[in-house]
Amino acid sequence: MDLQSIRREYLRGQLHREELALDPIEQFGRWMDQAIKMEQPEPTAMVLATSQPSQRVVLLKGFDERGFTFFTNYESRKAQQIAVNSSVSLHFPWLTIERQVIIQGVAEKVSIEESRAYFNSRPRESQLGAWASPQSRVLASRDVMEQQYESASEKFAGQDIPLPEFWGGYRVAPQSIEFWQGGSRRLHDRFLYIRQADGDWLIERLAP
Repeated sequence: MDLQSIRREYLRGQLHREELALDPIEQFGRWMDQAIKMEQPEPTAMVLATSQPSQRVVLLKGFDERGFTFFTNYESRKAQQIAVNSSVSLHFPWLTIERQVIIQGVAEKVSIEESRAYFNSRPRESQLGAWASPQSRVLASRDVMEQQYESASEKFAGQDIPLPEFWGGYRVAPQSIEFWQGGSRRLHDRFLYIRQADGDWLIERLAP
């Protein structure tokens, strides 16, 4: 298998300083909107890296000036690692449109009200899955997981499924956000937003 001969050129465009929004959240919103319209597969999928180090893919469920939100099991491996060190990184690999976004920041739990509101919006099957899965723990077999799902289904039959106390959201407050646009001849465009002490953002171009 000759991996070294695999090549591609990045020809979709360039990213210029004058095109950038002053606020990276606004810039992210522009790119997310374009990623959705350009039918980037799973545009909300992002790689969450914790400090152990450890990585996994989670789904972005909201963003605003406060940060980027995802939901998970608070007893999972990722949650345990965040409890030890809340500094995390998020990576959006929008490879089919030759773009990447990398966010570094601090993760904090969202309010119970916000977690409950999102949990209640999920399909019933997903709600049951949250109750059934002891995320990241060892399972003897898939049958065990299926049995736990059936037990949860019977327990909550005919009633609304409550928010588990071990399940909820995190919001990553960004300290820096990098936008990467693939370029021809490997001369990619990279711009890094760095949050300053006064809350403003410094924008710097990085070498590819």
